[in-house]
This record gives sequence, structure tokens and C-alpha cells, in this order.
Amino acid sequence: MRVRRKRRRYRTPYPHPPYGHLLPGEKEKHKKSCNMIDMKPLLIELGTEELPVKALPGLAQALFDGVIDALHKRGIAFDREGAKPLYTPRRLAVLLPGVAVEQPEQRSEVLGPYLNIALDAEGKPTRALEGFAAKAGIDWTTLQKTTDQKGERFMHRALTPGARTTALLPEILKEALAAMPIPKPMRWGDRDYGFARPAHWLVLLLGDQVVDAEVFGIKADRMSRGHRFHHEKTVWIGTPDDYIDALRAAKVLADPEERRARVVAEVEGAALKVGGTPRITDDNLEQVQCLVEWPKAVLCAFEREFLAVPQEALIATMEANQKFFPVLDAGGKLTEHFIGIANIESKDESEVRKGYERVIRPRFADAKFFFDEDLKQGLASMNEGLKTVTYQAKLGSVHDKVQRVAALAESIAVEVGVDPQLARRAAELAKADLQSRMVNEFPELQGIAGRYYAAAAGESAEVAAAIDEAYMPRFAGDAIASSRLGQVLAIAERLDTLAGGFAAGLKPTGNKDPFALRRNALGLARTMAVAGDLDVRVQLLNALLEAENDVAYVPQRENLTKQLEKTQTQSVQVGNIK
Repeated sequence: MRVRRKRRRYRTPYPHPPYGHLLPGEKEKHKKSCNMIDMKPLLIELGTEELPVKALPGLAQALFDGVIDALHKRGIAFDREGAKPLYTPRRLAVLLPGVAVEQPEQRSEVLGPYLNIALDAEGKPTRALEGFAAKAGIDWTTLQKTTDQKGERFMHRALTPGARTTALLPEILKEALAAMPIPKPMRWGDRDYGFARPAHWLVLLLGDQVVDAEVFGIKADRMSRGHRFHHEKTVWIGTPDDYIDALRAAKVLADPEERRARVVAEVEGAALKVGGTPRITDDNLEQVQCLVEWPKAVLCAFEREFLAVPQEALIATMEANQKFFPVLDAGGKLTEHFIGIANIESKDESEVRKGYERVIRPRFADAKFFFDEDLKQGLASMNEGLKTVTYQAKLGSVHDKVQRVAALAESIAVEVGVDPQLARRAAELAKADLQSRMVNEFPELQGIAGRYYAAAAGESAEVAAAIDEAYMPRFAGDAIASSRLGQVLAIAERLDTLAGGFAAGLKPTGNKDPFALRRNALGLARTMAVAGDLDVRVQLLNALLEAENDVAYVPQRENLTKQLEKTQTQSVQVGNIK
């Protein structure tokens, strides 16, 4: 089962592929001109120690964009159709199918002195003009003239042959590397320069020719490296076109898309052996493919007794801590199987399996301990603990917030035909799990843990579900609460957060929004828009008045009271019409 989430995308200096630096009408002209220019494929590969997983795609994109930008700035024609950043944990690469072997002729214009300064009364050159001509390396009589707003002046136009691309590539590579976003470069040996990780080899080919270049004390050649364990020998790269196939033969998948597809195929194949479906999120898949060069799935299992723990906790620790893929049954329930991705085809896969199972067991044991202890404590005891937790200095404790939300939820429930007692009960228990050991260990389970604890305590199914749904939508694109009670609780929670935040002077700024007021406002608007007929203007004004009471902030009280009376009158009129 693929769980789609929005993936982070990296912006480039200008629109890309395949001819993003050109205007639309110039694309066909550019294609034809490229066919007439002598072009050869270009390969740049920088080999390093294992690069940071989360930064790897961004580093590869930055190197790719830096090379493209440097070529474009120097007027070197290139064909990048189908080109993209290539990378593995141990290398960053740029592969372009065609790059011109030399620059076009370089035209330059240098403005000189004005005529009244350049020539004396007899029309003879002054020192200013002679110096300008000498600097240009020509006789002053061959200079041309041009006119601007200030008058006529001398000008030197020059046409020089373009430089060979092989001569420019060393500075292009250094420029691209210098522009990469590396906040904390690592230094190694006694060298003064730094990079994300120590560099070990450099491949730089234009066609079949090795470009004479050196970066980080490493001279370029055509020898790449294969898989650290499966292919210890160097890998000969004859031409850039051979690069991907040569590395594949050396047990390295240099193309991240190919590597990503291989991971999915391996995981799905392993899950099929036990009749399950793998849970594959985009975030987990992206990180796993950045960890391996030759992915191999290993099917593993854990003790079934751990399935008594909320599956969200087990899934969270598998994905976030170990980068494993959980296996679900046909009903979407977690099974005792999971899949790890190794970076090696082991001769004894059982040993790899034992290692994966050994590292997951202590984490599951901790989760089970937290869950069992929380069940012994109970929601009522957790609720009492909220009295000692400060929500915000001007707005009191979390327990105070719970009471405000409960009153709001009860008021909204009456308006929309939901049992007000259920609404109050759900609101009173909604924050209790913040005191639990489970949420302390897995903060992303707030609300989810509360649902399990409420069900275990004998609360109604509606109340238990609403405790979880109060946090929905949790992120952009997430669904809103599905039940009417959950919608009431979600709205009441956000109304109180917004009213209290603004009353306490916590208005969001450009880079500060500690109470996530923007996100709460968006969640409130989306819930009301999707759920329909939920008019909470009266409750919002009540919340503002209540918040002002809490923070002793009264300048707008008279205006708010008048607006509340007006809104109540309008609500009654609308009700009579219905």
C-alpha cells in the first residue's frame, strides 16, 4: 500500500527541462543549432564518503544546477533533455547528453573617453585616448565611435575566438561546488578546504577525453568506484554514455529513480511471500533509496505479543527510527512482519534478518511498557496532571484550556444537533494523553494514543474516535474529522487556540508562529468548508470574550459585545427562515 505524501521539491535558479533558459520561441531554433554544433556528452562524478541522507537529493540538485548555470553563463551550448541529477550515498554526478566542445566567438564592447576629452583642439589624441587604445592593444585610429546621452565617444569592439570547453570545465566545476548549500563543511587531513564529506575520487569526461582538473586535492581521471562490498575494484568509464551501465555492472544503481523502483519491487515481492501488503510512504522510500546503492529486501518478523500495542506506535518506530517497511494484512492491520532494505546481497541472509529483528525488539518492548503503564494510570489521572502544565503564561494551564474547549464544544454541539454531553466529555479527555508515557516518547501519537486509552477505559466509541479526530486535519491534504462529534471538537479546539492566541498578543509574524495560529486557522476554515452548515460566529466571539477575561485585555470589549449581540440576532433570524 503506497501512502502518498507531499514531497519536498528543490527550486532551481531558472525553469528547467529541457530548454528552460530559453524563451518558448527559441526552443526549436536551439535544437537545430545544437545539431549543427560539435557536441559531446559530459560526465562529472565526485566520489565521497557516505553523504547525509536527508541532504543528499538537495546536494545533487545543487551541483547539477550549478553546472548548468555555469555553462549557460559562459555561453556554452548544451543539450540537457532527459538529464537529471544522479547520486548514491557515495557519489554526486552530473551527466549531460551533449555539451559544445567550445564557446562561440566572444564579442565585447569597451567604452572609451568622450571626444572632447579624447581629442585636443587640433584633433590629435590626448593621453586619455592613447592610454585607452594601448590597453586595447590597437592603434587609436582603428577605434569606433558611438553616441549616448552625453555625446559622442570612442569605443572598442573585439571579437575573440571562444575557449575550449575542456579549458573551462575546471573553473565551472569549482564554481558549482563553491555554490552548493553546505552549512557545516567537513575538513579532513591537513587540508584547508571542506565539503559535506571527505572526497576520494573525481571523474571528469567530455566525450572520451579526460579533462585535466583538480578539486579537493584530487586529479580527475576516468576511474569510478563500484559497490563497497560487491565490487572493490575501480570501474573504467570509457565515455559518459557508458556511466550508468558500467556502475550497474559494478552493483551500483546511480539513477535514483531506478533505485527507488528497485526498492518498491523488492519490498512488494517480499511482502507477497507472507500474503501481505507493504506500507510504503514517500518519505520513508526517499530516505531508504538514499541509504543504499544496491537494495536488497530482507523479510523479518517480531513477536506477536507486540501487536497489543497501538499499531501507530509500532509503525512510527519502524519507519522513523529504523527505516523499515511494515507489512499490513488485507484489512490494513499491522502484521508481525516487516521488511528491511540491505545494501548488500548477503551470503547468509538469516544473519542480516537476525540483526534487523534484534534492533527492533528493544524499541517495541519500550513501546509496550509505555502502553501498559499508561493503561494502569488511566485518563482521569492523566487529566489531573494537566493542571500543573502551563499552556501559555497569559492563558493559564492546559487544564484551563481544556475547560474552555469543553464549554465551546458543548455550545457548538447544541447548534448542530450533536449530543452536548458527549461533546463535553470528549473535550475533557482530548488532552489527557499529553501526560502519557507513550506521547512523551512518540509526540506524533497525541490524540491517537488518547483514542486507545479512552476505549480501554470504557468510554463510548464516539468519544474515543472524537479524541483522535480533534487533531484533524494534521497536515496539508489530510482529511477532516469524519464524525460530526469529531468535527465539533476540532472546531472548538481551534477556536480557542485562535481566540486565545490573538487575545494574548501572539499574532504570527513573518518567521514566528509558536502556537501555529496559521495552521489552526487553515484547519478551522477547511473543516467548516468541507463539513458544511457549521456557523460558529457566536462561539468565536464568545471565545474571544472568554480569552480577554483570562488575559485581562479589555480595550475592544464594548465592540465585541455589540458584535456578539448582532450575530446572535442574525443567527435567530436565519433559524426562523429555515
